[in-house]
Amino acid sequence: MMNIQMKWYYRLGFLLLLFIVLFVFIKLQSIWVPFLEVLVSLLVPFSVAAFITYLLHPIVEALHQRGLHRGVSILIIYILFFGGAGFAFYKGIPALIHQLGDLAENAPYFAEQYKQMVNNIVDQTSRWPAGIHERIEDGITRMEQWLDGVLAGTMTFLMDIINSILTIAVIPFIAFYMLKDFDVLKKTAWYLTPRQWRQPGTKFLHEVDKSLGSYIRGQLLICLIIGVLSSLFFWLAGIKYSLLLGASVGITNVIPYFGPIIGAIPAVIIAATMSVKMVILSLVIVFSLQFLEGNILSPLIVGKSLHMHPLMIMFALLAGEEVGGILGLILAVPVLVVLRAALIHAKDHIILERKKERPS
Repeated sequence: MMNIQMKWYYRLGFLLLLFIVLFVFIKLQSIWVPFLEVLVSLLVPFSVAAFITYLLHPIVEALHQRGLHRGVSILIIYILFFGGAGFAFYKGIPALIHQLGDLAENAPYFAEQYKQMVNNIVDQTSRWPAGIHERIEDGITRMEQWLDGVLAGTMTFLMDIINSILTIAVIPFIAFYMLKDFDVLKKTAWYLTPRQWRQPGTKFLHEVDKSLGSYIRGQLLICLIIGVLSSLFFWLAGIKYSLLLGASVGITNVIPYFGPIIGAIPAVIIAATMSVKMVILSLVIVFSLQFLEGNILSPLIVGKSLHMHPLMIMFALLAGEEVGGILGLILAVPVLVVLRAALIHAKDHIILERKKERPS
C-alpha cells in the first residue's frame, strides 16, 4: 500500500515539475520561436514527402509481393503518381489561373449581381417577424465574412505555393528515397525507440494505420473523382469557371457531411449571376454527385474503415471548425482517429499496470 502511495506522490511531483518547465518555456518563446520557424520550414518538405510515401507504399508492396522487383515497382508507381500529378498541374494550372483572372476582372459585376440578390432576399423577408428578418440578415453577413476569409486564405495559399516552388521541387526526390529505403527507415525508427515502447508503439501505429490509412487513401481518390466529375458536369451545363468550381467541390469533399454544403456555395453564387435555371442545375449537379459518393463510391472505396458513430464525427468536425476553421474541419477526423487509438492503448496500459500492482 505504501509503495502505491509513493508512486502517486512521484507522479504528482513529476506533473508539478512539468508545469513549471512549460511555464518557463512559454516565457522564453521570443528566444526559441525563430529557431522553431526555421526548423518547421526545413521539416515541411520531409513531412509532405513522408505523407506521399505513406500513401504510395502499400501499392509498391502489393506490386512487389506479386513478383515485381521492388525498384521497378517504385519506379512505375512513382512515374504514374508524379507524372500524373505533373501533367494535371501542367494542363490545369494555366486554365485555373485564366479562370481566376477572369473571375477577378468580372468581380465588380458579380458583386453587383450578388448585392441585388441579397437585396431581393432582404426585401422579400422585410414583412416577416422582426426576429426572423434579423436572423436572415445576420446569416447573410456571416456568410459574407466567411467567404471573405475563404477567398483571402485561398489567395494566400496560392501565393505560398508560388513562393515555395523550390521546396515543392525537392519533395519528389525526398519521397523517392523514402520509398526506396522504407525498410531501412523502419528499422532505424525501431532501434531509436526505447525497448519498452517498441511493442506498444508498433501496436498503436498498426491500429492507427488500419483505420486511418484506408480512410485517407480512399477519401483522396473520392475527392479526385468528385472534382473531375463536377468540373465536367459544370462545363456541360454551361456554368462559368467550371474547372475552378469543380476543384472547389473536390477539395471541400474531404470534409465529411459539411463539405458538400461548403463546396456548393461558390457554384451557387456564380450560377446566381447567370440565371435561376443555372442555380437549380448547379444544386442538382452537386447533390447528385454527393448521392453518388454516399451510396456508391464511399461504400465501395472507403467502406467502414473508421468504425465510428456519425455523431462522434460530427462532434469532431464542429470542434475542429471552432479551433482551426477550414483546416480544422479537414484534420478533425484524422485527429479523432489518432486520439481514439491513443485512449484505447492508454486504457489497456492502465489496466495492465493495475494488474501488476495488485498483490498476488
